[in-house]
Amino acid sequence: MNVNYLPCEIKITQQASTLVLALLGDWVLDANAPSLQPLLDQMLKGSSIQRVIFSTKNLGHWDSLLMTDLIRVIDQGHHQGIEVDTSTLPEGIQGLLKLVYTVPERLDAKRIDAKRHWLEWIGDGALAVIKEATTLCTFVGETALSLWALLLGKARFRRIDLWINIQDCGPSAVPIITLISFLIGLILAFVGALQLALFGAQIYIADMVGLGMTREMGGFMAAIIMSGRTGAAFAAQLGTMQVNSEIDALKTMGFKPMEFLVLPRILALILIMPMLCLYADLMGIIGGSLVTVGFFDVSFLEYFNRTADAVHLKDLMVGVTKCSVFGILIALSGCMRGMQCGRSASAVGKAATSAVVTCIVFIVIADSTMTLICNRIGI
Repeated sequence: MNVNYLPCEIKITQQASTLVLALLGDWVLDANAPSLQPLLDQMLKGSSIQRVIFSTKNLGHWDSLLMTDLIRVIDQGHHQGIEVDTSTLPEGIQGLLKLVYTVPERLDAKRIDAKRHWLEWIGDGALAVIKEATTLCTFVGETALSLWALLLGKARFRRIDLWINIQDCGPSAVPIITLISFLIGLILAFVGALQLALFGAQIYIADMVGLGMTREMGGFMAAIIMSGRTGAAFAAQLGTMQVNSEIDALKTMGFKPMEFLVLPRILALILIMPMLCLYADLMGIIGGSLVTVGFFDVSFLEYFNRTADAVHLKDLMVGVTKCSVFGILIALSGCMRGMQCGRSASAVGKAATSAVVTCIVFIVIADSTMTLICNRIGI
């Protein structure tokens, strides 16, 4: 509903050592409020002013706009040692002002960051690394014990949870895996074509795309996608359970959270990541074929025959093995960050963010290590 407010204004008169402020009109946010700067300047310059009073005879509607301006005037008066009399203000305003000034702001409440010595930075960083390493080793050990209990048939978790996690990690991730892997194949083909076309060796684009996808990019990109999609989801799910005290409730009922919550998620990624890797390889090869066939004088049959000659079983196995390791790292990182989550909503967001960062760091380190090992042993 539209309301026609009267314009607000303030009239300032000085009677001896008293400054009278007459508030006129409607002091609401929708009205055009006058600037208080002239009044504040007069209070600063007027050394003879000892008291400020308000006249609200012609004051209409008011809201937070008036409250904000009054607080500015009162604070200025306290700073100048001028008495500000609020007894003539409406009772509602007096009550709000009483709430504002009931508990004064502590002068030492604001934190001031002191300069830290560089040795302190190094020490804190070393302690943080030791703490993270200890936490990781503990979590990996507990996970190994849960897997051992599974092999002995003593692990307690719901089988339906395993299938739900497989559904979330596998079929639900196929669309994004399809898109990204297809585009990666296109990019590899374009990058290689720019150089190979100079020598008329466009047919070898198939070799580059096939080997690049099967040995490296297929599993690597699938792992990166699953880090952002599944690793963060695991951390958020377990973190939310931590906030709601559901994990504590499981412990109270005699369930081990590592077996009941973490184990199904790890098994789901271990089972599904090799299949996602092979699917990503296929989509990347198809993407590379579209570039090769569409822009160069190469047929589909020639492209796929060349791919079959270039890609061997060991290349597929290298990529699948890497992707399986990536799946374990993603599950460990996501679940570990979720179990470490604090008891607030912001902690859940931090856990999800930390899970993605941890997953990507572990994946890059593991991929580099395994690539060096494969090159060293001639695979």
